[in-house]
Amino acid sequence: MKIVVYPHTMEVGGSQLNAIELAGAVRDRGHEVVVLSEAGPLVDIVDRLGLERIPVDPRAGRRPSPTIVRQLRELTRARRLDALHGYEWPPGVEAFLAASGRVAPVCTVMSMAVAPFLPPTMPLLVGTEHIRAAAAAVGHRSVTLLEPPVDVVANSPSFPAGDFRTRYGLDPEVPLVVVVCRLVAELKLEGLLAACDAVGALVAAATPVQLAIVGDGSARDQVAEAAAKANAAAGRTAVVLTGQLADPRSAYAAADVMLGMGGSALRALAFAKPLVVQGERGFWSLLSTQTQSIFLRQGWYGVGSEVDGRAAGAVRLAGILRPLLADPGTRAQLGRLGRDLVVDRFSLQAAAELQERVYAAAVDGVAWPGRSTADAARTVAGVLRHKLSRKWQRWRGIVATDDFNTVAGRGDAGGRR
Repeated sequence: MKIVVYPHTMEVGGSQLNAIELAGAVRDRGHEVVVLSEAGPLVDIVDRLGLERIPVDPRAGRRPSPTIVRQLRELTRARRLDALHGYEWPPGVEAFLAASGRVAPVCTVMSMAVAPFLPPTMPLLVGTEHIRAAAAAVGHRSVTLLEPPVDVVANSPSFPAGDFRTRYGLDPEVPLVVVVCRLVAELKLEGLLAACDAVGALVAAATPVQLAIVGDGSARDQVAEAAAKANAAAGRTAVVLTGQLADPRSAYAAADVMLGMGGSALRALAFAKPLVVQGERGFWSLLSTQTQSIFLRQGWYGVGSEVDGRAAGAVRLAGILRPLLADPGTRAQLGRLGRDLVVDRFSLQAAAELQERVYAAAVDGVAWPGRSTADAARTVAGVLRHKLSRKWQRWRGIVATDDFNTVAGRGDAGGRR
């Protein structure tokens, strides 16, 4: 098959990294795969995997874009493509509107909700069973669960930490907690601030610990401020911001304990690190034999019930870390549990095989019974309503959060709000 894979961005993040790694794995199964993308840090991984990349038309502007729809149509004709695969809803909409004839549009949604205007006839792949069931319940005809895959060969306990600790002034004798994520308000910020507070409180209470925050983004200043307060409370440098790393594997390898959600959480397990799953509204939970079934059902994330999630989360996280940091044997046991889980259930190779079956079914018309003018009209109308709503929110001074990735949008993961 000939396939275009189109990530929604090329900033460092789980959905787009999954898109690229899966594109490479599907290519390795004998298919012709091209990545359509904007510029960004993850282009280096595209190059490293030897994938062909076509730049997004620079005239595209805000998405979904008629310019990109035209570009996808031209690519379809020129390359005789079989499938257009968009990751997250804007590329998914563009792929749907560009596809014609026997070319199948496919959309992967790794956000916490499926946009309600995505056409029900387009095959979807989603990251949790909860979202799969909810999307099917509101009328999507083909919804496949594809849990975020991990390359368990490239990400493994044998990967060297190198000079990560010395490079960032971290004490080689003090247990190290690491979080690798984008520093943004959506999903991440509350947990990052709570982690700084928790580590500052632990060090002030004479618990040896240090925290490395790996990543960058629009909330960096807020995170840096919380880190400075934690360091002041500790009386030493207990929290370090490394900035974004093109290859963060040395950070995972250097950690004694990992914090994370989504794809970052799964990569932590591949390195055999004990994992504390991060969420919102005060949610933190240690992966163990008692909790793993919860995460396999709902995904590597959670929502608590606290109004002041930062304060409650800091207390909860400190309570989880205190005994864990003091017990290397428990850390090793939990690390083995996580590594076994990710190898058995989340390997990139198994995900590529499933992805290949979804493409084949879509192209054959088994799972995708066809587009209609009505489908396209409903999709376009839904996108326009969504855009107008967000403009109205901005005009009223309401801060617009990441689409379908906020607590308010997660009451029903099928996207009905």
